[in-house]
Parts: sequence; structure tokens; C-alpha cells
Amino acid sequence: MLFPQIRLRSTFAQTELQIEKPIQEIQQPNAEMTMEQPKAELTMERIPSRLTIDQTQAREDMDLKSVGRRIEEAAQLGYQNWLAGLARVAQDGNEMMRIENGGGAIVRQAKRNSEGPPKEFNIGWIPSHFSVKIDYEPGSVDIQWQVRRPVVDVEVKKPIHQYIPGFTQVNLANYNSINIDFENLRHVGTGGYEQKI
Repeated sequence: MLFPQIRLRSTFAQTELQIEKPIQEIQQPNAEMTMEQPKAELTMERIPSRLTIDQTQAREDMDLKSVGRRIEEAAQLGYQNWLAGLARVAQDGNEMMRIENGGGAIVRQAKRNSEGPPKEFNIGWIPSHFSVKIDYEPGSVDIQWQVRRPVVDVEVKKPIHQYIPGFTQVNLANYNSINIDFENLRHVGTGGYEQKI
């Protein structure tokens, strides 16, 4: 016995894509930079320290005197001796004027002129204390500076950008279809009529 059959065959529609990729180019030129560093200015003013040592008195205490000092002392000593001699001669003259009064003026003058002054001795330091004079003036340093800032000049370069957009084209490669087929299909009518479809 043959059963009727309906056969369906269908195909799906197929699309076709044509794609053009986008193109992008970016170039970044280097920036230009110039830098200049001016020199700093530095000024220094220095006053040197001063140390003075005067050992004149210490050298005189050790009898190491300069010629000028020796001449000055000799002149002073001569003047004092002259004044002392003048006073002594005047005193002796006054005593001799009164010789008639007695009293032994000649004996006293002879004794005075023959004997020197009494000798004195004491502890001494050569050179004497604080005979070296020291004077110190400290120095100073004045420093002035002026800082110079760097001069920086930067020229920025914009990027070079090229862009070609892409696109997509959609086409229908195959259309959809349906095919219907009948097998063993019959129509039976009245009166024994039969027809194959």
C-alpha cells in the first residue's frame, strides 16, 4: 500500500559580506626643545684677618735693642746724668760756700763721690710678663650670589592623523527557496472517480 507523501525541500537565504577594513595612520613628530642655562653669578669679598705680634719690649728685656732705641736711651740717660751732675755740683758748691761753718763738707763729698749706690737684687723675669703684645682682628667673607633660572623653549608638534574609514557591503548570495513535492497523492471522487495528483 502506498501512503501519500508530501516532500518539502527548502534552502535558506545566504548573505555575502564584502568588508574593507579601515586604514588609520598616526605619526607623532618629535617636539623641539631648546634649553639654555645661564651661569649663576657669585661674588666674594674677603677681608683677611690680621694678626700683629709686637715683641719689641721682649727684645729690649733681653738687651736686643735696635740702634735707634739705643741712641734714644743713651741720649735720655745722658740728659738725666747731666741733670744729676748739675744738681750734685750745685749741692757741693753750696756746701763748700759754707765751709767756714765747719761740719766736714770735704769729707762728706769725698765719701759720697767714692762710694756708689747700694746694690739691689730682686727676682726678675727675662723677658718680663706680657712683654709680647698680640693683637688679632678676625677677617670676614661676604658672599653674594644670584641664581639664573634655565630658559626652556618647547615647540609641540601636533600628531599627523590620516584615517580612511572602512565599509561593509551586504549582498544576497543565494535566495531562500522552498520546493513542495507530492508522492502517491490521489483524489477519490464520487462514482469511482480517482485522480493522481
